[in-house]
Amino acid sequence: MKSWLVDTGPVVAYLNAGDPRHVEVAARLEDFSGQLATTSAVITEAMHFVSASKRGPRLLAEFVAASRTEVYDVCRPPELLEAAMLMEKYADAPMDFADATLVLLAEALDLRDVLTLDRRGFSTYRTRRRRSFRLVLDTPS
Repeated sequence: MKSWLVDTGPVVAYLNAGDPRHVEVAARLEDFSGQLATTSAVITEAMHFVSASKRGPRLLAEFVAASRTEVYDVCRPPELLEAAMLMEKYADAPMDFADATLVLLAEALDLRDVLTLDRRGFSTYRTRRRRSFRLVLDTPS
């Protein structure tokens, strides 16, 4: 089964029909029949952005449940240190904590495909084994 990592931006764009990237993200998600995976940091960040709308938090929770997105908690002490070191390494990108946890999850699950709007960051980031990411929105359906 094909799996994609999911970043904050596409989740927020998908839930907000007024977002400039909504149609593009919705089309990719609706065509996808594999497994979505993300981290609790991404969900926390997305919840912050969607909470500007009264129904936003519920829509996010319903999306995660309906899509059966696997949410991984990547914040044990060794992972926190590794995330902080990644954030230092990619400070010029810049890399936030949610991005760092996705890089760590990519390594743990051996995934390269990422649904993200952060083209600059995820074109730069590498896993511990120096593997690059494949940006889902930049590849043909």
